[in-house]
Amino acid sequence: MSILILADHDNGQLAAATLNTVTAATEIGGDIDILVAGDASGDVAKAAAAISGVSRVLTADADLFAHGIAENIAPLVQSLASGYTHLMAPATTTGKNVMPRVAALLDVMQISDIIKVESDSSFQRPIYAGNAIATVTSDEAIKVITVRGTAFEAAGDGGSAAIESVDTTGDAGLSSYVKSELSSSERPELTSAPIVISGGRGMQDGANFAMLEKVADKLGAAVGASRAAVDAGFVPNDYQVGQTGKVVAPDLYVAVGISGAIQHLAGMKDSKVIVAINKDEEAPIFQVADFGLVADLFDAVPELETKLD
Repeated sequence: MSILILADHDNGQLAAATLNTVTAATEIGGDIDILVAGDASGDVAKAAAAISGVSRVLTADADLFAHGIAENIAPLVQSLASGYTHLMAPATTTGKNVMPRVAALLDVMQISDIIKVESDSSFQRPIYAGNAIATVTSDEAIKVITVRGTAFEAAGDGGSAAIESVDTTGDAGLSSYVKSELSSSERPELTSAPIVISGGRGMQDGANFAMLEKVADKLGAAVGASRAAVDAGFVPNDYQVGQTGKVVAPDLYVAVGISGAIQHLAGMKDSKVIVAINKDEEAPIFQVADFGLVADLFDAVPELETKLD
């Protein structure tokens, strides 16, 4: 068997989810190659080569791959597919954008968001917002797979894979890069933070998220939100945790003013320790919480902040 992993990166730094995908590939078995497309600096390729278990790093540095345009990257992956039994990517924005196109070009089914490897052809994935686990078996000659990063440990370093360039495909001409509007924060990235504190509709207003930010800064935590808070305009949508947002599994997840709708639980219930603060003692969030505090968040959160001094 041979596996090709599409690296997720930002033209300078390899995304952590790629390391989790390597672990999943290791459980399948076989030679593991990583494809790095659009890495002008070469730093991502070097980082990928240092991952334990990786045999080769393939690079395609043409400008048309620089901004991760899926319409251009998918044909590149397709052109390499014949040499592999498995094509894999993290179930990130990039992976979810590129891999369905690859599956369509190859005329095979995609296996999405796997959380466990049972064999080289059988995998587990969550369905019904995580309330059931489906075992999916594929007899496709080439299996196209995305991996839920929180379900696998990150691969270690210590590797010394060879770095090779590959022939690039032409511009598909279907879309073009215009600009990026990126938010920046000194706090940890939401999906990789060891501690996450999230607010819900109970925060009542976006200005009240400042309370959570003060606690987050003292804990070194990331700040998240429920879909209700995002839809209400309290915070940007990149804060959203849940089935239609980001999936997180930190060491500690603190849910403040979040009722615990099934869609939100799907994005955080794998957290190692869950703490819930809500004035409604019947809130569903308490059913999954390890520790629950029935209290008004406008009293509890400021008190928590003072205790952290």
